[in-house]
Amino acid sequence: MNPTQPNTAMPRALRGMAAVVLDTDGVITDSARLHAAAWKRAFDDYLRNHPPADPAQRHPFDVREDYLRYVDGKSRMDGAAAFLESRGLRLPDAELQAVAGSKERLFTARLREHGVNAYRGTVRLLHALRSARVPLAAASASRHARELLEHAGVLDLFDALVDGGEAARLHLPGKPDPALFLEAARRLGVPASRTAVVEDALAGVEAGRRGGFGLVVGVDRARTPQTRAELLRHGADVVVRDLAELLTDSDCQKG
Repeated sequence: MNPTQPNTAMPRALRGMAAVVLDTDGVITDSARLHAAAWKRAFDDYLRNHPPADPAQRHPFDVREDYLRYVDGKSRMDGAAAFLESRGLRLPDAELQAVAGSKERLFTARLREHGVNAYRGTVRLLHALRSARVPLAAASASRHARELLEHAGVLDLFDALVDGGEAARLHLPGKPDPALFLEAARRLGVPASRTAVVEDALAGVEAGRRGGFGLVVGVDRARTPQTRAELLRHGADVVVRDLAELLTDSDCQKG
């Protein structure tokens, strides 16, 4: 497929795009819940042992609001720093690494215990795009992305994968910087202006907008007016509750 030519087999919501780059956690796989639970345990343990000076900042980590606002879509170090700074705590790198390391161990244990699945609506869209010969890439700040995609049985649907390990090797800055997505589009051989980005994280949709991508699709798994509004405010062109909606357009919510 020539990326400069329109693909009439492309789902109508994505017409004009020649490739699609998707985030992993919360978009392809249901692993965001495991990340959020691991972060909660790691952060709550730290706050219990090192309470902020201001009593108003001592409340526990919220797996919905705090996860979406501070850590979703970011590298472990960036996420740890952002959340703890929101509680008035600026830690040296060694302490941040300890918190991030605790989260990593907790996440790995939960992944082994509970496993991970791919969202059915996402799988439907991926197969439709493969049938339309649309180049696909997965891009994630997580070093577990390949493992997660393999667990979920969808790794072979992607032409390229740029994960946290690759980001570190290439010294790519984290979201909301668009470098991760731009590298994925580069590997697909399609310019950003002809590539759609699919993200559930606020930092991710902002990265898609900053990178000049042709379409930024926000996935609102929380399904609330507030989360939809935040995705739109950070740069989403379209917000859906499930990616199968892109196959029909009937439920797509545009800004």
